Amino acid sequence: MDKLAYTALSAMQSQSVVRAAITNELANVSTIGFKKSFQIASSAVKIDGPGHESRYQPGLQINDVINLSPGTPVSTGRPLDVAMNDQTVLAVQTAEGDIAYTRRGDLQVSPTGVLENAEGELVMGEGGPITIPVGNLITVSPDGSVFAQLPTDPEAAAVPIGQLMLRDASQTELVRRTDGLFEPRDAALKGRDFPTGPKPVSVSPGMLEGSNVNPVATMVKMLDFSRQFEMQLKLVKETQSIDEAGSTMMRIP
Repeated sequence: MDKLAYTALSAMQSQSVVRAAITNELANVSTIGFKKSFQIASSAVKIDGPGHESRYQPGLQINDVINLSPGTPVSTGRPLDVAMNDQTVLAVQTAEGDIAYTRRGDLQVSPTGVLENAEGELVMGEGGPITIPVGNLITVSPDGSVFAQLPTDPEAAAVPIGQLMLRDASQTELVRRTDGLFEPRDAALKGRDFPTGPKPVSVSPGMLEGSNVNPVATMVKMLDFSRQFEMQLKLVKETQSIDEAGSTMMRIP
């Protein structure tokens, strides 16, 4: 009887991870460039120690690799908005000074005159942060080149001022940091640049990429999770009732 109760209780505790993953996805359905990552599978784990060899508990295998499947594209027409194509990621500088990656492309010029995204994260260029000349119109080409042009001289050619630090992550597994940015799963590459993959990197100017979370599928997962949790709770209560009934039968009148 204890085996049944502990198995049900262990399953309920493990499902807290599932609840956190589903809630995180639902909270970021409308977040620009958000990528789901939690891929959770259940498995039976043997519990070592004193007791019978039949003691197995349900456990979770969590794979937190970022899913870079494309989200819904949104046309904005804004020159500084870019959507990363395929599995291209954009490098930004973290608060600690490390390099991390994102799919968020709502770029803007900071008060200090450098390029950043709407979260205030400093956008990295191939030679470091990209400084924007005062009063210039800024455009981004599909290959990530940043151009500046004086609005007072529209006939003059745009001048290149930097190149976005874009990397193809098709051959590199990325995981989510605590601040929501991405970094390579390889510990040797955390906080650093990683070699770009074989696919060409590119962006779509005037576009933003929405979240790749399917709200309908996620809500279905939430309902399924709720039913499983209720079933496990009912199983624990039923175990208690059976145990109390067994104890009553063993009492000496």
